[in-house]
Amino acid sequence: MNALQGKVAVITGGSSGIGLATAKRFVEEGADVFITGRRKDELDKAVVEVGKNITAIQADVSDLADLDRLFETVAKNKGRIDILFANAGLLEPMLTQVATPEHFDRTFGTNVRGVFFTVEKALRLIRDGGSIILTCSSTWQKGIPGYATYSGTKAALRSFVRTWTAEYASKGIRANVISPGPIETPGLQELFGENAESAKQQFKTRIPMRRLGRPEDIAAAAVFLASEESSFITGIDLPVDGGTVAV
Repeated sequence: MNALQGKVAVITGGSSGIGLATAKRFVEEGADVFITGRRKDELDKAVVEVGKNITAIQADVSDLADLDRLFETVAKNKGRIDILFANAGLLEPMLTQVATPEHFDRTFGTNVRGVFFTVEKALRLIRDGGSIILTCSSTWQKGIPGYATYSGTKAALRSFVRTWTAEYASKGIRANVISPGPIETPGLQELFGENAESAKQQFKTRIPMRRLGRPEDIAAAAVFLASEESSFITGIDLPVDGGTVAV
C-alpha cells in the first residue's frame, strides 16, 4: 500500500467523518498528512487515532488568517503540497422562505469562499503534477427541499474545477470533485439528532444499492484521484453515491 509514498497532503475538515477516514488512508498509502478542523479536542483525537505521519492545525477555512497560518506551517515543515483535499463544509438545511442572510453567509462563507481561498492560498505550494480534490455532493444535481443554499454551493465547486482544470493543466495539476451521496458520519447523526435512524432509512430507499455510504468509500475514491492511477483524469465529478444520481 504505497500509492502515495512520499507525498505531502493537506486535508481540510480532517478531524472526523470523510476527512478523518481519508487521512487514515493517505497515511496508510505512504503520505505525510496535515489536517485541519475547528475543534481542537477532535483534532487531538484524530492525531491519536491515525497514529503517525500526521499534523493537526486548528483552523476555520472561512477565516483567511487561519488559512494563511495553515499554509505557512506546511511551507515551513514540508515546503510543498502534492495533494490538496478541500473537504471542509457546512450543511444547514433550511427552506428558502425562512432562510436568513446569516444562514446564507455561513453556508457560502465556508463552502464556497472557504474552498476557493483554500485552493488559492495553496497554489504557491502545490507542485507541478499535484492533485486538487474537492468534496462536492450529489445534491447539486437534485432538487431537494431545504437544500437550496447547500446545493448552490456545491454547484459552485463543480464549476471551480472546470476552470482550474483549464488554468493549471499546463503544470500537470489536476482538479476533480467527489460527489458523495448520504454517508454515515458523526455529522449526519448531529444533523438529524433523534431522527437520525428514520432519516437513514429514508435515504436508503432512494439509493439503488440500499445502503448508506461509509467514510471509507469516499477515502478510497480520494486515494484514486490523488494517485498516479488517475494521471489522465481531470475536471471530473466522481459520484460516490450508490447510484443515486445515475438512476
